[in-house]
Amino acid sequence: MNNNDILIRLRYALDIKDADMVEIFGLGGIEITNQEVRDILLKVKNDGHEMDDEFQENEYKKKLDNNQLESFLNGLITYKRGAADSDKPVPLTMNDRNVNNILLKKVKIALSLTSEDMLDILSDTGTILSKSELSAVLRKEGHRNYKECGDRYARNFLKGLALKYRE
Repeated sequence: MNNNDILIRLRYALDIKDADMVEIFGLGGIEITNQEVRDILLKVKNDGHEMDDEFQENEYKKKLDNNQLESFLNGLITYKRGAADSDKPVPLTMNDRNVNNILLKKVKIALSLTSEDMLDILSDTGTILSKSELSAVLRKEGHRNYKECGDRYARNFLKGLALKYRE
C-alpha cells in the first residue's frame, strides 16, 4: 500500500471532500490546488489511461511522498481538533518503514480515539490485536518495545474507520 492508497482510503473513510483536502494540506503547511488533489487521487496505467483492474499495481498521476502525507496527517489533526497551543512546527519523522505506525498515531490523535476504540475498529474487520501489540505499534521508533506496523493492520484500520464513520 503506497501513500496515495492510504490517502484515498482515509479520504473515503472520513468522507473528506476535495476542498477540505486542500484546506487540510494547507493546515499541514503545504499549499496545494484542487487539481493537484485530483491528480494525487487519480489512478492511471503506464500508458496514461484510467485503471480498471483493482488487482494491478496502483500508479497515480501524481505520487504523494512521505513528507506530503505526514503534512496532511498533521493538518488533519488541526482540522479536527483545532490549532495547537504551541507555535513550534511538528517535526516530520515519516520514513518508508514507519508510514503505517505514524498513520495510526496521527489518526488516533485527530479523531480523539482511545486504544479501546482502535481495538474495536480493528475487531470490526476481523483483525484481533492485543492491547500490548497496539501499544507497541503506537510507540516511538527506537523504543525497545516498538513494533513496525504492517500494511495489513493499516489497511484493516482504514477499512474499520470506513465502517464506523460511513454507516
